Amino acid sequence: MVRGTGLSVSAIEVVDVSKAFAVPHERRTTLKEHFLHPWRREAADVQRALDHVSLTIEEGEFFGIMGPNGSGKSTLLKIVAGIYAPDSGAVRVNGLLSPFIELGVGFNPELSGRDNVRINATLLGLGKRELDERYDAIVEFAELHRYIDRKLKNYSSGMQMRLAFAIAIQVDFDVLLLDEVFAVGDAEFQQKCIATFAEFREAGKTIVLVSHDPTAVRSLCDRVLVLSNGVVAAVGAVEDVLAEPEPADV
Repeated sequence: MVRGTGLSVSAIEVVDVSKAFAVPHERRTTLKEHFLHPWRREAADVQRALDHVSLTIEEGEFFGIMGPNGSGKSTLLKIVAGIYAPDSGAVRVNGLLSPFIELGVGFNPELSGRDNVRINATLLGLGKRELDERYDAIVEFAELHRYIDRKLKNYSSGMQMRLAFAIAIQVDFDVLLLDEVFAVGDAEFQQKCIATFAEFREAGKTIVLVSHDPTAVRSLCDRVLVLSNGVVAAVGAVEDVLAEPEPADV
């Protein structure tokens, strides 16, 4: 995998990427099973999540990724983010990559919202002075003033997503990756996100959005990729791709 800046106007290049996971048939869950059968190997199926996927996303583009459940959308995003390594192929990201926004990732449910903000923002590269300057903006955007000192385990999924998004957009980036950011949260917060996206467009940021919502993709994205069983089913301008019959469960 090659990462870094380059002369290309492409923000992201995915070249012939494949990824598979081993899915065990059964799991030994007790110590007794391990002692009785210490050398028994667990049988597993191979589930191919992505199969020779290639695409190019240009700088400043708002790019959507859609497909049925299990089609490989989140796997592709995690490979671009560097969370997963591809089994074959390569990914090139030109510019500074944002933190990967996924519900619950990187949060400690036993800590308060305040502590999670400080820990996550620090891990994402904000210094103490920057965090002090941006802390109020994070809490205000997430609309969590009343709840910021409660433990995160008492937050709803929508509150956690709002907090994750509010932290991530305070970190400098060229490319922002979002996985189902509209799946939780109320309409008012979604409108706030959309207004923020407009500001990112003006600033020339590149945004990649995984979503099940065709309406959101139509209103926000320039182009869209549709995955089906780990392969590219369609890619192109939103009005062209989504004018075709949509795959089941998109």
